[in-house]
Amino acid sequence: MSDFNPEKLSVTYLPPASIFNPIDNRKYTLTHSDATGDLFLSVGCHYDLKKINAQMRDEVLGEWRREQGQYTLCGKVYVSGGEFDAKLSEVRFMIFKKELPLALAAIVNGDQGFFTYFPWLLDAPIYMFFESVFDEFNQVIYFGTPRQYLIK
Repeated sequence: MSDFNPEKLSVTYLPPASIFNPIDNRKYTLTHSDATGDLFLSVGCHYDLKKINAQMRDEVLGEWRREQGQYTLCGKVYVSGGEFDAKLSEVRFMIFKKELPLALAAIVNGDQGFFTYFPWLLDAPIYMFFESVFDEFNQVIYFGTPRQYLIK
């Protein structure tokens, strides 16, 4: 995994979202540049669809959900909808799995002000959904809590 470098991260808040609202359905869109290694995080009430590269589909999406009184950070990555064969889907799955800690560090540190207002969310579980037409890559994996991705 690459180390998270805060200087490589640009954060954009999409109004009406801000560092202190909303909690429910707060959405994250994380994209990157292969050429520069820069990361781009959009925080809003909706996903920043214009930032998603339809050919690459290598974005990381996340949102806060409240279920039965507990908040969970739920995310998803797109492995394959059938346009990639099983071998390429496996490669994509392995890359996402390896790079997700970096992506989660970018999301947590990029929205660090939010956690100042809602510190209990630092201990919420993170679940990532790997979306694929191939059963072996169509999984939900637990990735710990935001606290473990926070840079002090």
